[in-house]
Amino acid sequence: MNGWVRVGTRSELLPGEHRIVWDGDTAIAVYNIDGDLYAIEDVCTHDGGELADGPLIGFEVECIRHGARFDVRTGAVTCPPAYEPVATFPVREDEGAIWTQDNR
Repeated sequence: MNGWVRVGTRSELLPGEHRIVWDGDTAIAVYNIDGDLYAIEDVCTHDGGELADGPLIGFEVECIRHGARFDVRTGAVTCPPAYEPVATFPVREDEGAIWTQDNR
């Protein structure tokens, strides 16, 4: 798929799991939550730290550095100290593979 980055297959990304892929210089965290797939930029807008290493609580990922939380469905901040949302990206499946892209 032109312009898309392969994440893996459903059997490689089970519910409750996430995977990091790179689209150029952008780290993208792809989450499988109860069978639904979501992709966000793997960077906390509060201080630039990685997000995917933090715990996933429902649909929220928590930054391990300062506790900011983001909704992986929308990128919205759900708990400060962050105030800017994180970028979200499209996810699609094609012939058994999961794909995403930095479409900004």
